[in-house]
Amino acid sequence: MSSGACWGEWIAEPSGGELPSISPIDGTELGRIRMASEADYEEVIRRAEEAFLEWRMVPAPKRGEIVREIGDALRRHKDDLGTLVSLEMGKILVEAKGEVQEMIDMADFATGLSRQLYGLSMHSERPMHRMYEQWHPLGIVGVITAFNFPVAVWSWNAFIALVCGDCVVWKPSAETPLAAVAVQNICNEVLSRHGWKGILNLVIGRGGTIGERMLQDRRIPLISFTGSTRMGYHVAETVGRRLGRTLLELGGNNGIILMKDADLDLALRAVVFGAVGTAGQRCTTLRRLFIESDVAPDFIERLKNAYRQVRIGDPLDASTLMGPLINRNAVSAYVDGIRRIREQGGEVIYGGNVIERNGGCYVEPTLVRSKPEMPVLKEEIFAPILHLIEFRDLEQAIRWHNDVPQGLSSAIFTTNLLSAETFLSARGSDCGIANVNIGTSGAEIGGAFGGEKETGGGREAGSDAWKAYMRRQTVTINWSRELPLAQGIRFEL
Repeated sequence: MSSGACWGEWIAEPSGGELPSISPIDGTELGRIRMASEADYEEVIRRAEEAFLEWRMVPAPKRGEIVREIGDALRRHKDDLGTLVSLEMGKILVEAKGEVQEMIDMADFATGLSRQLYGLSMHSERPMHRMYEQWHPLGIVGVITAFNFPVAVWSWNAFIALVCGDCVVWKPSAETPLAAVAVQNICNEVLSRHGWKGILNLVIGRGGTIGERMLQDRRIPLISFTGSTRMGYHVAETVGRRLGRTLLELGGNNGIILMKDADLDLALRAVVFGAVGTAGQRCTTLRRLFIESDVAPDFIERLKNAYRQVRIGDPLDASTLMGPLINRNAVSAYVDGIRRIREQGGEVIYGGNVIERNGGCYVEPTLVRSKPEMPVLKEEIFAPILHLIEFRDLEQAIRWHNDVPQGLSSAIFTTNLLSAETFLSARGSDCGIANVNIGTSGAEIGGAFGGEKETGGGREAGSDAWKAYMRRQTVTINWSRELPLAQGIRFEL
């Protein structure tokens, strides 16, 4: 049994109860975790507070060197950690190893970023004054992650936060605790060589105790939360009441617009991967496909044929293309979603069934011929269900595409420059991510990741997302012997 509380040293016997890790592959128990109690949480936070006082004063490039070493350690353990992610979460092995590679890439990016935390120099209107801005660490960053990317999303936050001078307290999903413990052990090994404790911390515990404590804790100025929109509202409201910051990555419900002039072979591969990858459990999973009427009959037949070739089963088997859903509740949500789709007039043209196999949580990837007015289209069913909707012109497709509460990822497939630019314009996609001739999944870490509307508005990973983990300070230096005021104000004694 493993401890679920660590501040660089593992708390020997956390008192928050036991948590089993159950594999969705066959329902077997992989191991057990002793969860953190509120008392254990307090010890972790206290250690993080102490560590921050020193860590913030380490030069950023030196902090980057430590992150680089963590990335190297992940390289050495890539195969083992990827296998554990596959066992515990259920994604196929190539995707699981790809998730670990994403962590490695993130470490490389953060290392370079540690020399690029730029401020601005501005011209003062007052003579002999210099004005500029600089960035300082926030403090402790709380990271609450979801099961579908049990380790990569943590790295998006943690590695950037580290080079910014923050400490991190991580609460992983209760569905994937063993992967979090493994990552913490890898990080501990690197940090201990440099004499650091309390920099990267882990608290595995119940959402109603540890999760709520993090949201309400004024010692944590930023909470980064990945999960459902429903929980996102609660996170935003709770942290907002104490005027804390939130970085929210919530629901997706992503769409692709397929124009008749598109490269249909290219589009087919992107659609199948986007809809079936990770068994439809990505926040960037393709859930709505808008097909121009002229090519719809042919493309749908090609899509059905491709779905027939999707091999479902053990994610550790190299021939498998789709593994299980995360648990029985996810299977029930899939079944309920199919029921509501049919009640609202949708036609299931492929799949729609649960697969009973060795105690695992398997379902069929599903294609549904849907009508744009169906209420269920506005929901994100976290399963491999793809809605197919025909359209007549691009303006109509964009209206339907944007007519959902979520706004994460989107794409258009076209060889027409005018169509592509229309989709990318202010009257086009309203999502945080908009792609041309590439699917909704597979974002690179160099770009800022996140979405609009009920997706939360947060940005993680690349570009200038680092600014969320720091506080901005505007500095003015008077190097004259006068005291002129701005805006020409005169104040004489």
